[in-house]
Amino acid sequence: MSAAALAAVGLSLISAVAYALAAVAQERLAGRGAGSGLVRLLGTGAWWAAVGLNAAAALLHVVALKYGPLTLVQPLGALTLVAAVPLGARAAGRRVSTAEWRGTALTLLGLAALLVTASGPAPARVLSLTEALAVAGTTAAAIGLLSRPGARPGLRHATASGFASGVASALTQTVTVAATDRTGPALGTEVVVVAVLVAAFAVGGLLLSQTAYRGGLGAPLAVVTLTNPVAAAVIGLTLLGQGLRGGTAGLLLALAGAALAARGVLLLTRTAPGPADTAPPGDRDGFDADDADAHEEHPVAAVLALESRKAAAEPALVPRQPEQPGHLTAL
Repeated sequence: MSAAALAAVGLSLISAVAYALAAVAQERLAGRGAGSGLVRLLGTGAWWAAVGLNAAAALLHVVALKYGPLTLVQPLGALTLVAAVPLGARAAGRRVSTAEWRGTALTLLGLAALLVTASGPAPARVLSLTEALAVAGTTAAAIGLLSRPGARPGLRHATASGFASGVASALTQTVTVAATDRTGPALGTEVVVVAVLVAAFAVGGLLLSQTAYRGGLGAPLAVVTLTNPVAAAVIGLTLLGQGLRGGTAGLLLALAGAALAARGVLLLTRTAPGPADTAPPGDRDGFDADDADAHEEHPVAAVLALESRKAAAEPALVPRQPEQPGHLTAL
């Protein structure tokens, strides 16, 4: 593995941990401040710390795209789920479940296989303006088709979100490499146009993911996590010449690794047991059903959905008792 590929892997690892820390922190904030407005959140130091972690993670991801091919960097985004499992379990005061350990192991094995075949040199070629516009137009048309009203809107919007995010990363690599290339202007017309496309697809992917999570979290989150690297890898393989090493054997190894990683991601995005599920029978007294709903969601899925928990039920109003005995009050 080249020095550039090692740098890309290291930056991707740190980025994934930062994303996971931010996700867990935001989940804890959402749990403590259910129903709080945006103004109140803006005055919370912990919320700004989570925002800073997200920004740092995004910056590290951009730098990693400078040193590693899309086929290497994008699949490593699944490590956010892997890192969030122990962090989320510790924050929730529970143990990591057997299914989560199995999902973690399969994801790591699959990513290790991808590292062997996709660890190429630092990217040198970038998309031309014509290619970038063609990719943007094709992706926009696909997103439009997936966003039409119909059955299973959550999964279709999740697929569209993954495509948008993957294309945004591919275009980000073009902007990063072109802007740091000393042979041309840092802010030429091509760089500016592609940067605008990056912003549009990044925001579009975020909005699509929010709508995807309305009908459930586990399946849409898995779809987003899997379609993102697929979209980026297709661009890297077909337009940027970022091939796989090892010929046919390398391709088969990469496909096997992708299948293992996909299976691991599916396990990690399933419902995780909450503290109440493992508590002894004597500790269940006074357990509220709304608390169970709040702990059913995966620690990362709950954060990405940004859904507030259910409000506690209002106490029933009791008719005021008359002061004189024997007086009846109408119901």
